[in-house]
Amino acid sequence: MTKENSKEAKAIIYTTPWCQFCKHVEAYLDEKKIPYEKIDVQADQDKAKEMIEKSGQMGVPVTEIKGEIIVGWDKPRFEALLAK
Repeated sequence: MTKENSKEAKAIIYTTPWCQFCKHVEAYLDEKKIPYEKIDVQADQDKAKEMIEKSGQMGVPVTEIKGEIIVGWDKPRFEALLAK
């Protein structure tokens, strides 16, 4: 179910299986046909630490896209970033 192509992934979503806002991010990226890698930080503590280092946040979703970090489900920020 992960939209993953290691060389061409344009986004990384740090997520957990129970996160509803994470599902909004995934649906939005699917709608925009943006490939992404989904990382379950509940299952991978090293990736959880990586997420915290990148974002300064412990909560999900954290999305890295075009080298920018978006914390939470912030549709206007996604749209502005993707318009660049």
